[in-house]
This record gives sequence, C-alpha cells and structure tokens, in this order.
Amino acid sequence: MPDKNTNKNQAPAQKKEADKLQPKTSGKRIMIAEDEHALAHALELKLTHEGYGTKIVEDGARALESVEEFKPHLILLDLIMPKMDGFKFLEEIKNSKNVAPVIVLSNLGQDEDKKRAESFGVQGYFVKANTPIAEIVKKIKSLI
Repeated sequence: MPDKNTNKNQAPAQKKEADKLQPKTSGKRIMIAEDEHALAHALELKLTHEGYGTKIVEDGARALESVEEFKPHLILLDLIMPKMDGFKFLEEIKNSKNVAPVIVLSNLGQDEDKKRAESFGVQGYFVKANTPIAEIVKKIKSLI
C-alpha cells in the first residue's frame, strides 16, 4: 500500500511545476483573421504564450460572425482572404458598437491600401513580410 503522506507531499510540488509551465492569462481575447495557416498558428502560439485567448478564422465571412460570438478585445486582420476580404469586413463593422481595435497584417504594402485601411480606423498596419511577430505583440500590448 502506498504511503499517503508521500502522495500528499508530491501533489503540491507537481502542481507548482505545472503552474510554471502554464501561461498566465490576461483574460483578453484576440481574433486572428488569417488564411495562411503557418502564420495564423505562429501568431496563436506567441499570443497564447503572452497570456491572450485566441481564435483563428480563415475567411472574412467567418470573422464577421465571430465578432459577435467570440467578442474579441482586438482583431488581427488579413486583407486578402476568401469569401470576404478584409476591406469588406472593415466596411461591415465600421458602424458596429463596441467593435474591437483592428490591426491589419497584410502582404499589401502599397500606400493606397494602407490609407484605405486607415480610413476605416485601423489601429495599426503591418506588412507581413517586413514585420517580426514581436513587433506585432508590442503593438497589441499598447492597445489592450
């Protein structure tokens, strides 16, 4: 029969170790609207590690639905996605109450694309190929 005192002593130590491995959650939720799987999952891993709750959606139509059900505190938005592009998504939510800040992550680097997105009130605009994830996280932390 195992010694009951040994089990009692091990459980708290194991729990403390497990707690160290778990990221502390901020309670803040970020929706990642991105159809490039590798980037979406890299963002998800980093943001989860930073303590954010995340949800990945792969097209603009699903992003629009998810705003209501997920209630994100911030939206990371690709502009070129299937079903509904990011510009259409921004147009659809521009008159919504309590909409979260939006940061655009796009391969569209032209000034006219950036100005168009900014006309919808986006809080940041990053060209994917030129932006390390750490810079995106820094911007997120400044907003939420």
